[in-house]
Parts: sequence; C-alpha cells; structure tokens
Amino acid sequence: MLFQDVDVRLEAVEFTAEVLEVVAAACGPPHKCPGCRARARRVHSCYERSLAERPLSGKKLRVRPFFCDRAACRRRTFVEQVSGLSERYRRASLGLKAWLYQVAVELGGRPGERLCRRMHLTAGRTRLLELLVPPPVPQRAPRVLGVDEFAFRRGRAYGTILVDVEAGQVVDVLPDRTSETFAAWLREHPDAEIICRDRASAYTRAIKEAAPDAVEVTDRWHLLQNLASAVEKTCHQHRACLRKRVDEVTSRIPEAPPLMQLPLHELPRTPIIDRTRHRHADVQKLVAAGWTISAIARRLHLDRKTVRRFRDTDLDQLLASANERQPAGVLDPFKPYLNTRFTESLGQVSGSHLFLEICERGYRGSRQVVRKHLTALRAGHTEPIRADIPSPRKITSWIMRPRDSLPPELERRLLDVRIACPDIARACDLAHAFAELLRHRRGFLLNEWIRQAEQDAPKPISGFAGFLRQDLAAVTAGLTLHWSSGIVEGHVNRVKTLN
Repeated sequence: MLFQDVDVRLEAVEFTAEVLEVVAAACGPPHKCPGCRARARRVHSCYERSLAERPLSGKKLRVRPFFCDRAACRRRTFVEQVSGLSERYRRASLGLKAWLYQVAVELGGRPGERLCRRMHLTAGRTRLLELLVPPPVPQRAPRVLGVDEFAFRRGRAYGTILVDVEAGQVVDVLPDRTSETFAAWLREHPDAEIICRDRASAYTRAIKEAAPDAVEVTDRWHLLQNLASAVEKTCHQHRACLRKRVDEVTSRIPEAPPLMQLPLHELPRTPIIDRTRHRHADVQKLVAAGWTISAIARRLHLDRKTVRRFRDTDLDQLLASANERQPAGVLDPFKPYLNTRFTESLGQVSGSHLFLEICERGYRGSRQVVRKHLTALRAGHTEPIRADIPSPRKITSWIMRPRDSLPPELERRLLDVRIACPDIARACDLAHAFAELLRHRRGFLLNEWIRQAEQDAPKPISGFAGFLRQDLAAVTAGLTLHWSSGIVEGHVNRVKTLN
C-alpha cells in the first residue's frame, strides 16, 4: 500500500497514537551518475534520510551513495534516488509533492496554507507557490483568441488574460491592460484569425495596429449590457411622464382626496449622495481643464468607465440612480400604501396607527422605521406618490427580458409604462428589435437598426447606436458568428475566486 511499484525493501514499521513511521531501504540496481551518465559499480556507504510524507505516516528511507569510477567525471560520489518516491534536493516524497501541488493550484498561497494546517501537512504559502510553474506559452497565437481584463487589485492594478476560445484554456497573462503590451504580444505571437473582445478601446487599438487582418468579434453580453444602460437612462429622463400618468389616473377616482401641498422633494444627505456630488464636480472640473479620461482615472483612482459615465451623464440622473441604490428594507413593499394614506389624511395620521394597519397586511418590521418614513415625507426627503411607480431599473428588466418569458402582470405594467411615455415605448421597441437581431444572429440587419435608432430614438438609444456605428465591423461579426467571450469571462471569474 505504501510502496506500490517502488524498488524498496521494508525494514521496520513503528507507530504510536499519532504517527506511523516506516523505515525502508532502496534495493534497486545501481544508478547512473547525474554528471557523466555512466552506471556506478561500487557502493560508497549507506545513510538514512527523512522524507516528509502525507498524513498518518512518515518515512525513513535508507539510500546508498555510489562511487563514480569514471576519471573524466568531476563527481566522485552521488546518492541514488528511488523512482516514484524521492528526488534530488527535496525533503518531501513525490506523493506529498503531488498533494501540495493540487492544493496550490486550487487555493493559492494563504488559503492553501490554512488547509494544509488542518490536514496536518507541513507547507507554508511560499512553499506552495514555489510548486506552481507557469505553463509554456505557444510561439503562435491560437486561431480564435479571447482577451479581457481582470483585477490584480480592484481599482489599483489590472492585467490582461488571453484564452484559446476553441480549447477553453488560458494561453498567457499580461501584467497590465494597455494597448502597447497587448500589441507587442500579438506581434510576437502571430496567426490569430479571430479575436473575441469586449468594448475596451485599448484592445481595439492594439488589434488594428498589430493584427489588422484578424476578425474582431464584440461580445454579445456586453452589447446587451450597454443597451440596457441606454434604456435605463431613457427611463430616468422620463420619470416625470410616469408620475403624471399616475396623477391622471388617481384624479379620475371619485373618492380620491385632493393632493396636499408638500415641501419640494429633496434628496436625503447620505454618504452615497454626497460622494456622487463630489465625484461629479471633480470629474467635470478636470474635463473642463482639458484632462483625458485616462489621466482623470489615474488622478481620482477610478475606472475609466466610471469617469466616462460621470462625464457624459447629468448630475440629476446620477443622483437619482444613487438614491435608488440605497439598500432595500422590509418597509419598501408597504411604502405605496403609507404614501397614499399619508396624502389622504393630509399628513395628520399618526405613525402608530399606520404601523398597526400595515402589520395587518404582513409587515414584520419595527414601529420606528414607519415613523422615520413619515418624517421623511413631511420633510420632503421622499416622494408622496399615490401608487407604486416602477423604478427605471425595474422597467429596464421588463424590457430586456424575452417577451414570451414576461408574466401577464408584468406585461400589463409594462403596457402602462408604454402608454405613459412615448419615448420609453420607442426605446422598448428598439430594444426588442436589437435583442431579436442578437439572439437570432441577424447581423446583416444591423445597419437598418442603427439608421432607425439615429433617426427618431431617444438620446441615450441614439448614442448607443452611434457607438455601434464606430465599431460596426466587430459588432456585425458578434451578431453573425457564434464565437463570443463567454469562456474568457469564465476564466476571469475563476481568477476573482482565487483572489
């Protein structure tokens, strides 16, 4: 069991409650000299060496040093190694080394060290990381190459991962995400016919410079994500239409009370709201001074996509988005009812009475949360709407889902939104049309979709269409070919897990 297919002779077995110690002696034929490769004829001596082994056992191996009788060889003696058990300069058996290598591959340094401690294996993080040997990088790039960025340290240091999309294996890792580094790699590793990438401009420049004959394929998931962002911006810009529609419907109800005069709505002073204001002011100040997006990102320690969003988006829209990102609580499903009761009573209803009413409807939170919400209503920090107005993010989720997967209730609410705002309805139609192009790989219709979007679409959608026109060849390939960056994103997620 301990020495399967190994040339050793078992001499002694000693065991206690915690340790099983095995003493064995090498008994194979004389070995060759590692210097001149001549087979030895004489035994020099004999000594014992201790080998670290897997849990529940330890091994003492008696090995033989041999003379090298060849006069031209600089070595005079050498120690034999037992095939499958030991190797030079290692105090661990090959079986233990294989265990530690698998731990290092799956967990890395410190997590692997913690697992080894629990398994009673002697291995620190440095020893584990020393076992990892980078695989050889092929001299030529794979036929279908995938490229994407990942974070060594989020917000500070980024790298680039290169993947063979056909084989699903990592080809190489670059120390940064600049176009110069990627272009140099493409020159040293030619023959990439198809390159799958996201919308990062640095990779686009590198491909056009170093591999102009390669077919660029934009990832479809990123296209849908960019489209969803444009739809959400449209919904942000037209929330007034939804409020107006709700007020019109409510005013037709005979028993509806008159609206009370409330203070103007003001955003609450929260850390995320204040941070959004300051960040927008800093970005706009540097943009006015002529700074580039990359320089602003380095100065403010932000991602370039974040800088671009704060440069191109209105402050009111950013603040509304930040306010909606506040963590949801147990009171959120009951806020429309509380707002309606508050306006019906002209602000005279007590918090304790409303607390008892929503408890009958399933509320399980505290009374203090209800009182804080009523205080915010009186101060104008929240909107006294009569009915539940869906958030832009929720409307976007309805629009981006396939039509046949939308439940009848959500389909009815989406129809109300379309009736309330023609611009949102137009954005919805264009989003559905683009999703059909993407899902059915109808890239030949992309030019017609861009023309319609630029002609009469809301500003965010027309901006998305203009961005597609700038990268038309790669987007058309992404909507036509079956290649994508999905396998690359999978490896990036694996890197995140290891980090």
